[in-house]
Amino acid sequence: MIDAWREASRKWPLDFWLLGLITALCILGLTMVASSSVAISESRFGTSDHYFWRQLISMGMGAAFGYFLFQIPVDFWAKHRGKLFFLAIFLLIAVLIFGREINGSKRWLPLVVMNFQPSEFMKLVIVIFMAGYLDRHANAVRESFEAVIRLALPFGLMAILLLMEPDYGSTLVIAVMITGMLLIAGAPWRYFVLTVLPMVTILVVLVTTSEYRMARVSSFLDPWQDPFGSGYQLTQALIASGRGEWLGTGLGGSVQKLLYLPDAHTDFLFSVYAEEFGFIGVLVLILLYIGILQRLFRIGHKAIISERFFGGMISYGIGIWIILQAGINMGVNLGAFPTKGLTLPFMSYGGSSVLLLSIAIAVVLRVDYETRAGIKEDKDG
Repeated sequence: MIDAWREASRKWPLDFWLLGLITALCILGLTMVASSSVAISESRFGTSDHYFWRQLISMGMGAAFGYFLFQIPVDFWAKHRGKLFFLAIFLLIAVLIFGREINGSKRWLPLVVMNFQPSEFMKLVIVIFMAGYLDRHANAVRESFEAVIRLALPFGLMAILLLMEPDYGSTLVIAVMITGMLLIAGAPWRYFVLTVLPMVTILVVLVTTSEYRMARVSSFLDPWQDPFGSGYQLTQALIASGRGEWLGTGLGGSVQKLLYLPDAHTDFLFSVYAEEFGFIGVLVLILLYIGILQRLFRIGHKAIISERFFGGMISYGIGIWIILQAGINMGVNLGAFPTKGLTLPFMSYGGSSVLLLSIAIAVVLRVDYETRAGIKEDKDG
């Protein structure tokens, strides 16, 4: 039966397994936003479903934009990657000037229908930009570190703008995405140290020279030292995860979401999910993300062996983005990492994240569509 499924999937115009996994994750995410935001929505807006409807609208917009952008050939993104990068830089500058400040960070541009986060747009643009650069300079990257150094100016400017917001989580994610794509393209492993080490050093200096950031790190290392102060959010998240035990308290059964756990519908939605679905539910969620990563990497591999290197690197880059951000978010919720302000992809409440990730998946599906069509044409020819 498995062989029959595989044979049938080869005849599909695109990877419906990936589309199905993303759809399942979105439905699960929408359900958890509805569950986790009941109390805070009632407190702020007098209705229990405010965030649910906004998330549903964001997902609808993501699906609409994704469908439209799926029609655009992959070559379009290669041709306009430089313009997209300059647009992303412009938005990062704009958010520092006109952005809305929340919790001491200027990360959001207030638009009519939503607060737009330029750093999310930058993640997608980085994947496209790097894919185009590696498509043109893959051999140089494998043989000379000079080809990597050329990236220092544009990405250094990007990192400075992100750190000025400040958005350390997105800066780290993008740095690892760039390095991962370099390694997949065949760059030597030593480039990992040469590219990531300077970024890590800068982040360490920024943390150690700020009393506020050091407090956040110390509370992450021992949140129970000040459970009602700096360690409050993490202790509440750990309590939520612990209450879930093996099978969870059931959908809607979370206690911590009742205004005990801050950001229960955004950065700490995973903790509410763990409380309501337990350890088994967490395993299912992790398997969902691993399944998505496997399909994205499979699409990338098929594209590259079909001599569509640009599209293949896009698929790999987006795969790194999703699994890395999911891993960091889960790690933060479980106390493995300091708080980063990163959403759980397709799960956490957040219009910018859902919209840009939907567009990213649409671009990957277009890569897969063109790869399958090309293979079919080759066989027919």
